Order: sequence, then structure tokens, then C-alpha cells
Amino acid sequence: AGFIKSPLSQKRLTQDSVELYCEAIGNPIPEIQWWFEGNEPNETYAQLWDGARQDRVKINATYNLHSTSTIYIANLTNDDSGMYECRASNDPDRNHLSKSPKVKWIRSQANVFVIERPDIKAHVNGVSGKLILTCNMTAPYPVIEGHEWMHGDKILQTDVESSAFTSYVIEGKMEEHSGIYECVYKTSPVIKGQVNISVPPQVVAYKKSEHGNEGDTGVLTCKNPSFPPVSSWVWYKNGQEPIINGSGRYIIKSSGNKTELRILKLNIEEDTGDYHCNATNSYGFGGATVNLRVRSRLAALWPFLGIVAEVLILVTIIFIYEKRRKPDEVLDDDDGGSAPLKSNATNHKDKNVRQRNAN
Repeated sequence: AGFIKSPLSQKRLTQDSVELYCEAIGNPIPEIQWWFEGNEPNETYAQLWDGARQDRVKINATYNLHSTSTIYIANLTNDDSGMYECRASNDPDRNHLSKSPKVKWIRSQANVFVIERPDIKAHVNGVSGKLILTCNMTAPYPVIEGHEWMHGDKILQTDVESSAFTSYVIEGKMEEHSGIYECVYKTSPVIKGQVNISVPPQVVAYKKSEHGNEGDTGVLTCKNPSFPPVSSWVWYKNGQEPIINGSGRYIIKSSGNKTELRILKLNIEEDTGDYHCNATNSYGFGGATVNLRVRSRLAALWPFLGIVAEVLILVTIIFIYEKRRKPDEVLDDDDGGSAPLKSNATNHKDKNVRQRNAN
């Protein structure tokens, strides 16, 4: 057996997690085990198994073409510091209780250093239309090589200062910028603090006015883009009692910061009106209104019938105009063509008579 990947030594903070990876090759495929030796003087190696340390240890192994194994330790404490050893062997007698294996276990080691997590005091203050976010890390702490401020995956600000204090300024109101912000200290390992801007639900309707056809299913939607998430949603209609999910023709689907009210087989008289979606979280409540209009199934035909009527009227006008215009034009052409011919013939006859008499 031989290693093709060995675990790497790492530094971690208390309450963090760590993952070590080991990969071995051989014929037959070798078995992999994990062992640990603490930093206490009299402590010796002890084998680790899946579920050890009050189920904080998880070990996954696969044996396909070669051996791979991963050990994951959650919620680290100072007692998790020490030497972790990946052992591999494909000797048939490797686990025999009385026989010594012909080939010893090969070993690969990695140190895990667990450092006490420094305390970070985080605050947010609103001053003159601005939000000031601050983090201050208490001693002792590792060397600081800079800071970052993050919101989700977006980096908002970065610097290379070594101070334990860092701040970030936001222009606007708390309701417009709620969420989870992180102050990141560039240390080894990286230390992060968290600043929460928390507000009551800022509920908005997906559409303030919804339209549906009679007999179809109407869908009304509200969402809450603010932090913290909504703990409960309630729908009302025109100030009446709360709508109960599954009652009558109502179906309510709520998940976190979104809620949806479905109304089956819409009725013009019963379902038209204002619907209110109310949300509640640990900081208060908020709501929005959606107006629902239900149309008759024949409503979609009216535009088409209007177009047909306009076409018929236009065709009728053209037909009447052409019918009246053609007879008048034919009569004018006949009269205008005969009169000049008659007049010309008369003039020529008189002229010839006068010429003969003169001779």
C-alpha cells in the first residue's frame, strides 16, 4: 500500500470545523483507519471511529479502485488539538488479534491546532440618515493584516489596517438595508464577526392588482425581502376573519419569506375585492394589499367582436360609396362625348353651303 494523497496540517478556531483527507493505493485495495494523539504528555494514540466525541466525528470511506477516506470534526474545542494519523494497510492479518501483520501499517500525519476564538463585539447605530456598523475584537488575538466587510458573497469594503476595530458606513435607513453583514479579520486562521440589521417585515405584493377569469384559479403572492425571516403569514379578505388553509376554495402555501394564496374556481361576486397578507417576525409585523378582479369568460371575446364590427362597418361604407358613384360617372361621359360631335357637324355644313353660293 502507498499514499497518493495525505492529510494537511491546519489551524482552526474553537467552534469551527475541520476536515482531513487521505487516499491510498495498493493491490489488494488497502484499508484506511484514523488515529489521534493529543498534546498531553501521557496521551497515546487512540483510534477514531464514526460518531466519536459525542457524535462530532464523521468518517466516510470508499473502496473503489483505490481507498479514500475523510474525517470531519465539528464544533472544535481545545481538546481536539493534536496529531491526526491516517493509517493504511492491505495485509490479510492487519486486524488479527493475535498475529502480527507481516506488513506494518503505513502512516501519514497532520497536526490540527485549535486556537481559542477571540470575542468580537458588534454593533449597528443609526446617525443622521446613516448606518454605522462596527466590530471590535478583544485581546488576545493573532496578527491582523487587514479587514473586509461582506454582505452575502459581495465584498463591500477592504483595507490593510492592523487595528482590532473596524467600521463600515451605509447611506440610508435600516428598513432599506436589513440583512447579515460580516466583518472579516485577515488573520491565520481568518476570524469573522457578524452584524445583523434587523427590522419588522417589509412586505410587498408581487402584483398590487391581479386579474383572473371566472372559473379559473387565482394566485396572489406576497414576499418579504427584509431580515429576519418571517415566522408566520396570515391572509385576510376585506377585513374579514383570517383565511384558513384548506377551507372552502382557499389554499395557502408559505415558505420563509414568501406566501401564496390560491383561490379555486373564481367567482365574480364572491372573490372580487382586496386581500391582505400579514407577516410577523421577532421584530414586529407588516403587510401588503392585493386587489383581485374577476372577469367573465366572455370578456375575452369583446375585443374580437369589436374588431369584426369595425370591419363590417368599413366594408358597408365602401360598398355604398361605390354603388352611388359609378352610375353618375357613366352618365357624364355619354353626355360630354355627344355634344361636341353634333356641334362640329353643323358648323361644317353651314360653311360648305356658303362657299357654293359665293361661286
